[in-house]
Amino acid sequence: MLVTIIDFFENLTSLHKFIWIVGCLSVFWIAEGIYPLIPFKYNKWQHSKVNLFLLTTTILINVLFGVATTGIFEWTKINHFGLFRMVSLPVWLELILAICALDLIAQYLVHFLLHKVKFMWRFHMVHHSDTEVDVTTGTRHHPIDFIMRETFSLFGIIIFGMPVAYYLIYRILTIFFTYFSHANLNLPGWLDKIIGWVFISPNMHKFHHHFERPWTDTNFGNIFSFWDRIFGTLVYDDPYKIHYGLDVVDASKTDNLGYQLKIPFDKSIKTDR
Repeated sequence: MLVTIIDFFENLTSLHKFIWIVGCLSVFWIAEGIYPLIPFKYNKWQHSKVNLFLLTTTILINVLFGVATTGIFEWTKINHFGLFRMVSLPVWLELILAICALDLIAQYLVHFLLHKVKFMWRFHMVHHSDTEVDVTTGTRHHPIDFIMRETFSLFGIIIFGMPVAYYLIYRILTIFFTYFSHANLNLPGWLDKIIGWVFISPNMHKFHHHFERPWTDTNFGNIFSFWDRIFGTLVYDDPYKIHYGLDVVDASKTDNLGYQLKIPFDKSIKTDR
């Protein structure tokens, strides 16, 4: 069974990934419309324009990185490079370790740095400037922000020398959890907390989108919540206390694409990072 799954992912096409992105977006778009955590009074299609435009740039960057990633996979294979090539482990264990490693390096670690390194934070501010967080916010990344994230993915691939199927399984999972955690879903509190013991739940990630610190600098994980537990960056409180956006940008321009793309370069926007 596992071998069949791995064989399928080894031959995963860009069309498969695109269908998965659209499918996840659509499911959570509908779900948050039926069971919203916050009853936003906004034009959802108007709000989504900026986020979906940035999704387009993300997909284009992903295609370019896909070329580089293919070359790296081939290089690690030919040169027997990477931790997985130094030891013999069951396939199921290798797969779990690969997903955990990529979630740590290409999600938690780079996300932590995006908040702590001033240069990186200025690009990441675009993601946090959304004042109405919903499923489309998961697609809201400045192109330079996404390039930095993808670069860390390449580091993870090289360090572990993992097969391409492991990486693609991770990508499919991270797409799902990105949209799940950003969706404006009103899950029962008990269910959200149970999910949050292992995975990043919708309520858990919402604290990360609070407009000011310290909540902004918490809950950095994407798939697994135990990285935040291990490194002491986890917070969980009443989600109705959350106020979305950033206190240093113009909230009225949350849907202004030109303003959003210029945020990293606007010296009038102050940050103490």
